[in-house]
Amino acid sequence: MSNEQQQPVFSIEKVYVRDLSVEIPNAPRIYLERETPEVNIQLHSKSERIDETLYEVVLTTTVTAKVKDKTMFLVEIQQGGVFQIRHVPEAEMELVLGIACPNILFPYLREAVSDTVTRAGFHPVILNPVNFEALYYQRKQQAENSAAPQAPETQQITH
Repeated sequence: MSNEQQQPVFSIEKVYVRDLSVEIPNAPRIYLERETPEVNIQLHSKSERIDETLYEVVLTTTVTAKVKDKTMFLVEIQQGGVFQIRHVPEAEMELVLGIACPNILFPYLREAVSDTVTRAGFHPVILNPVNFEALYYQRKQQAENSAAPQAPETQQITH
């Protein structure tokens, strides 16, 4: 094999919103609320091999805003991406799929959340930057410390 064939290849084939849902269970009365809502954000990622060189990575976030016991809105978005990855050592694939791909998808997810919440009639929710490398290593450390199977990578943020 020539060196060119063995060089690592990484390319973004497609970035897309895989699923999007908005719920405003207490509309229209909830728009009359003047209190600042408590916003809870959950984020997780997963990856799946599509074929020999293509992988899908999906970042999912659920944003819930509540005032007292009333839900203002609930937004769930799955931001997907298809990536071509070739000639990457198997030991490094987990890093690419767990860190590099989510880092590429996050700005798209962030924009989709802000836009969706605004279109629903509320002040935008801007997701804070996420350190996917730290999350990856935190999850890996938890897996090593526990014999139980781990859930998908999840981060919960409350504002």
